Amino acid sequence: MLKQLNYRIIHLSKYYPPDRGGIETHVQTLARTQAALGADVHVVCVNTFDKHGSLSTRTETVNEIDCDVHVIRLGRFLSFARFDFCPQILSNIYQLLKEPNTLLHIHTPNPTMLIALTLLPKRLPLVITHHSDVIKQRILKYALRPFEYLIYRQTSRVITTSSQYIKGSKFLHFYRDKLSIIPLGIDFLNYIKPNQIAINFSHYLKEQYGETIWLVVGRLVYYKALHIAIEALTVVPGTLIIIGIGPLEQQLKTLAKKLGVDDRIVWLGHVSEDELVGAYQAATALWFPSNLRSEGFGLVQVEAMASGCPVINADIPCSGVPWVSRHEQEGLTVPINDPMALARAAKRLLYEPGLRTKLVTASRKRSEDFNHVTMAQRSFELYEEVLSQERNYIGIGKPVNLL
Repeated sequence: MLKQLNYRIIHLSKYYPPDRGGIETHVQTLARTQAALGADVHVVCVNTFDKHGSLSTRTETVNEIDCDVHVIRLGRFLSFARFDFCPQILSNIYQLLKEPNTLLHIHTPNPTMLIALTLLPKRLPLVITHHSDVIKQRILKYALRPFEYLIYRQTSRVITTSSQYIKGSKFLHFYRDKLSIIPLGIDFLNYIKPNQIAINFSHYLKEQYGETIWLVVGRLVYYKALHIAIEALTVVPGTLIIIGIGPLEQQLKTLAKKLGVDDRIVWLGHVSEDELVGAYQAATALWFPSNLRSEGFGLVQVEAMASGCPVINADIPCSGVPWVSRHEQEGLTVPINDPMALARAAKRLLYEPGLRTKLVTASRKRSEDFNHVTMAQRSFELYEEVLSQERNYIGIGKPVNLL
């Protein structure tokens, strides 16, 4: 079907794996799945790594192939206040747009790509996945707002990942006639059937840290609320394993030492995909204490659930997080910013007979609702609607040529 339609998809992402994060993981999964289903897929993102593979603010443009996905990692001159200055951004996007019947799919929040889009031709087959509002960074929020309004007015469709998120977004209410809901999905085969590397890593973690392992996965940033997890550990037995890096690492380590639990926290930083699967297999539960709507979905919850690792999440108002793993169904949900409630929920998993087993079974079943192939097929249906609108706008039978 896709080859007959003769169009290609360009995802505009802020970053792309090996950069870790929910949006980055989603873009890679979606792009790879679309390519596997026959689409011509490209990703344009910012390159955060230098020639030696180290994180750097000054990088070069690199072209790669990732499972049939064409990836352009744009070199950046500097990074300031969450905005990356990439001198070659416009020339690279222009080059891709020379082909007719090209559809752009931008993943926001994404200041760098949003601003670049305002400099492109006004009539674009354009889809936006709105992963979250800009919540805390007020300067960025209001500086970015004019560009957001301009691009969101031009787009044909705005995808959100849950109906819950729409309810709390004043910004999205301006575009309610353009909204579509497509939940995020993962390729959960590796989580259901871990390979030997993952199994070995799971055994290693249990041998090193015991049978009671609490897991946190994510960037060490403000809205992940890892301080809540560290405080909860003061009254819960076991070891807390933290996978991820970020600007708050030293601050969190200082808090752990102050509270006397630093000897029960393992900071793993970056791990491989197989090791991540192994960590889910070893964990008693995933702790997910994020406390702001900057967390719109929580894709790592789905990874954990597919692995048979129940989730303890926080009840973020108007976020999809407590909808993904539901209270007393697949996991346990506690009030935000309440370490003692998190601790009580963790103790329930340890001491309440049959509870964890029940949640593991339900979690595995629930994860099937977030299938990557279903997600990709829904995106194709939406793309077809968008391109049909564009053809009608330009004239039936005429190719959509953007330049």
